[in-house]
Amino acid sequence: MEAKIGTFFDSVGAFFGGGDHIPWSDRDTISACEREVADAVKGVSDEVKSESIMRLSWALIHSRQPEDVQRGIAMLEASLANGSSPLQQREKLYLLAVGYYRSGEYRRSRQLAEKCLEIAPDWRQALTLKKTVEDRIAKDGVIGIGITATAVGLIVGGIAAALARKS
Repeated sequence: MEAKIGTFFDSVGAFFGGGDHIPWSDRDTISACEREVADAVKGVSDEVKSESIMRLSWALIHSRQPEDVQRGIAMLEASLANGSSPLQQREKLYLLAVGYYRSGEYRRSRQLAEKCLEIAPDWRQALTLKKTVEDRIAKDGVIGIGITATAVGLIVGGIAAALARKS
């Protein structure tokens, strides 16, 4: 019985806590990537510079700080304009989808995950992200319905109480 109760509370906690499995990066990782980009700009090949920028974008997108995520999104959107291979496009689109997920723009995140899947239909990361985003959209809908139902219940209860007092 206790195991069932524990499982119930774990599932409720996961429902309200998010429960995604997307990794986080810390400030030290971001700082190291920023130093790497600064060094790469000083004269290394364009390929090394591009790889360094992608690593920094990854670190920023996976940060817990919203301003870092927004900076990563801006970097990736700017780099999408540059011609790149389908593999690089797929990676950039995926990181953008994660960034938009992290910033709460779930519909945009889902659109980008779907674009990734157009390029690589069996790509597990994009499939997992798309499912995570769809689950989050559904969860937000359930919470919204619950809030609305509670508000309606309170209003109806208040009206019923007011009518009962008049009688």
